[in-house]
Amino acid sequence: MVDDRSVPVSVPRLRTRRLLLREYRMADFDAFAKHLGDPVSMEVMGTYDRRDAWRVFGCSMGYWLLQGTGWWAVESLDGGGTVGYVGAFFRETWPEIEVGWNTFRDHWGRGYATEAMGEVLRWVFEVRREKRATALIDAKNMRSLRVAEKLGLTYEGEAELFGSPVGRYVKSRP
Repeated sequence: MVDDRSVPVSVPRLRTRRLLLREYRMADFDAFAKHLGDPVSMEVMGTYDRRDAWRVFGCSMGYWLLQGTGWWAVESLDGGGTVGYVGAFFRETWPEIEVGWNTFRDHWGRGYATEAMGEVLRWVFEVRREKRATALIDAKNMRSLRVAEKLGLTYEGEAELFGSPVGRYVKSRP
């Protein structure tokens, strides 16, 4: 965990060739809530109603104030709007930084998650100077498993997430 002296007052903006990773905005919430309510997109994790999506949206921003880590909205630089969200954060019960990603279904198959997470991992290792990053992925989530493989994360073993077993995938600082 980070101490209070290192917590930024704003969300760092990251950029790739096609994407801007930035703070959440109110204008992002409708797409965020639609994604969390979509049974196809959320097949593995389960859907959320709009009220619970609002809680997740707010908590995702709150990580930045508490830990100096959190979630970014992923915006297409070609004017395509918000295409998903990615994060690097600490769980209350886990000592290592965890990374995660979600792409809105209309934008699947374009490599956005891999591109955005490549930049997040660079930030985790070069800016945060973390030794390792962990991703918790359900074995049925083939899309996320492919992203993890492209990013160079390797399977380390099982972990528990909200009472269910998931795979723990890790990458160490280069």
